Amino acid sequence: MRLGSINGLRFKQLKLVILAFFILFLLWKWEKGTYYDSGILQPDPLVLTNPANSKFVDQHTSSEEDFPNVDPLPQSVVKVEKQVTGAPPPLTMVGYSVDVADEKELLPPEKKECNYRNGKWVSDNHRPLYSGFGCKQWLSESWSCRLTQRTDFAYEKFRWQPEACEMPEFEASQFLRRMQDKTIAYVGDSLGRQMFQSMMCMVTGGKQRPDVEDVGAEYGFVLAHGAKRPDGWAYRFPSTNTTILYHWSSTLCDLEPLNPSDHATSYAMHLDRPPAFLKNNLHRFHVLILNTGHHWNRGKLRANKWEMYVDGAPNNNRNIAVIWKAKNFTIHSVVKWLDAQLPHHPQLKVFYRSISPRHFFNGDWDTGGRCDNTNPLAKGSGIRLNHSEDTEAEGAVRGTRIRLLDFTALSRLRDEGHISRYSIKATRGVQDCLHWCLPGVPDTWNEILAAQL
Repeated sequence: MRLGSINGLRFKQLKLVILAFFILFLLWKWEKGTYYDSGILQPDPLVLTNPANSKFVDQHTSSEEDFPNVDPLPQSVVKVEKQVTGAPPPLTMVGYSVDVADEKELLPPEKKECNYRNGKWVSDNHRPLYSGFGCKQWLSESWSCRLTQRTDFAYEKFRWQPEACEMPEFEASQFLRRMQDKTIAYVGDSLGRQMFQSMMCMVTGGKQRPDVEDVGAEYGFVLAHGAKRPDGWAYRFPSTNTTILYHWSSTLCDLEPLNPSDHATSYAMHLDRPPAFLKNNLHRFHVLILNTGHHWNRGKLRANKWEMYVDGAPNNNRNIAVIWKAKNFTIHSVVKWLDAQLPHHPQLKVFYRSISPRHFFNGDWDTGGRCDNTNPLAKGSGIRLNHSEDTEAEGAVRGTRIRLLDFTALSRLRDEGHISRYSIKATRGVQDCLHWCLPGVPDTWNEILAAQL
């Protein structure tokens, strides 16, 4: 009788052990099923500093980059290269979107602020937000790919879905109401101007708006003698008293003519001074978006006759004179200055936008470089990183009240969205792999900006 009881007990224990293993197996399978989809790309790090084995080349893809107050420049943009040796380790892919160094300070997941860097591109047949045919009042003809020889427009049909939150749909009238009595200022190079024109098309739905006032004269935006365009534009929506403007400042430092009476004069490029436009108008702004990057090369400095100055005198610091270090010095300087100004301008929110990636393959703009892939998301659909690919931008804003608009990695997945060979002139052998088709990727930049406002 006792032996039977013992055997029965052992059989029951065996069944419990088997059941426990089965439950553990099911739990393991369930956890496997919650991992992020395999479409995520773990990108190679994009090198934004200039180590000893990297170089900057005087290259340019479009006259849209020309400095507005000088003669047309040779076409050139700075080449952002990947390190061959001595490269930093690949950025770690993690299951959350915060800096791993801050784990102890994490808020509960339901209260965690949305990190728009991580997420994926998803198809959306409700896109684009406006028509490239219709937005002629605000959109440069050379950036409207609907007006070129291009015949594929699949790149217009995607939206960015952040990993840990829902991004609200952009609604023009609602956005203008939120921005009532406010001024939004974009300050930077032609990629900043693309963002500005994108926003103008988004808030108007790409429609003609005769009621919108040109108020450029209030900000000194007038066409100088001999210039191809003014150094900015400003428009006001009377219904909400909302002003949206753009000011050309390709390097975010102050430029001062050394001999104002001489049209051929050189310019002092004050690396430690913000543009005079910012100093003079900061009190008028409520939202400020800054960017720089692709104009920092020796070709641009020579063509524009820019001479580096620090502390009001020609720069003699060889360390700063290195072009990529001069760029980083300037970015840190303007961010530091703005952070110090914010207590005096409590109405102001400032954003620094990370660099927009170039997509030249097998050469550059003048050596057969191409970006004519038309297959969306050929390199993957998603990003999951715990640091920005633009390490200099991330470092500059760290510890300040300036917020980073981190668009580099998500934009790098969209190589099919560039103007490519489909320009108005369609110069044989030349492709624009720096600027973007509009409607297109810069619309997503503005959606993320609007979500953070």
